[in-house]
Amino acid sequence: MELTAWRTFVMACQLGSLSAAAAELGYTQSAVSRQIAGLERRLGVPLVQRHVRGVRPTPAGGVFLHHALVVLKEIDRAVSAVRDAVDGALSRPLTVGATPSLAAGIVPAAIRRLLDSAGPLRWSLLPGLSAQLHDRVIAGDLDLAVVTDAPPGLPNDPRVERRFLGMDEMVVVLPVGHPWAGRGPVHIQALANQTWVEDNDGSAALLRQHAARAGVTTHIDLTAADLPGKVALVATGHAIALIPGVLTCALRTDVTTVTLVDPPTRGIYMITPRRDPHPSATPLFDQFVSAFGHADPPQPRRPAEVEARPW
Repeated sequence: MELTAWRTFVMACQLGSLSAAAAELGYTQSAVSRQIAGLERRLGVPLVQRHVRGVRPTPAGGVFLHHALVVLKEIDRAVSAVRDAVDGALSRPLTVGATPSLAAGIVPAAIRRLLDSAGPLRWSLLPGLSAQLHDRVIAGDLDLAVVTDAPPGLPNDPRVERRFLGMDEMVVVLPVGHPWAGRGPVHIQALANQTWVEDNDGSAALLRQHAARAGVTTHIDLTAADLPGKVALVATGHAIALIPGVLTCALRTDVTTVTLVDPPTRGIYMITPRRDPHPSATPLFDQFVSAFGHADPPQPRRPAEVEARPW
């Protein structure tokens, strides 16, 4: 099969339009239609469905799209590696995945130390939730990922190797004018009646489990699209939230944290494909272990001098 047709099909699905794909790729719309039709003949199934506003993949097309993205990405990586060859040795770029809280501090710092000790290396960092990152490691999109075992936990998948890095204690993030700002550790009972905000099911499950062990119920009344959105709602006084302790050093200045008595914890792991792991995976693992091994327990951030809000 011609890879040109694969790229055309992917672009049409991503843009949802044959004409938009033609404009992006520099083809005519009829050329785009012919390329996709040729793929459909080779596969023996329709790959796209026309509708009034453009096209969408059929169920079979959706399956093919997933594999086409993996194949094309791997081809692009191969071409880049060959072009980066120096004196006959291939320089393999490193693609790292990390959860948003780990991508905000721990992971970039570890990569910085790796570059300082091992020399230049092309690398990229892609944030995502643990389940998404796990799937992308298996698909070959990521060379490694730093993930957590927060609910629903990590699957036991023989295709990946999982290595433990350390434990992370969750903390509560508060607006700087909150009565508990700068205090603690605090029992969850003292905060149970506050309005809470959460951005993902895993963090919400940790909060509910911690409260249930203490015999109270928390009220998660607000939902944020992502971690920055959750912290923004806290900063503006709408709610308080449970966040990873590793994020404390990277928080914005208009929020503070308080530690919990017997806090909920989550394990941090590095996962890599068992087949053909990246040469830099083990040196980077050592940097992660060093970071977690020397990390102090989460400490509450002291609030700035600002006007207190009524609570």
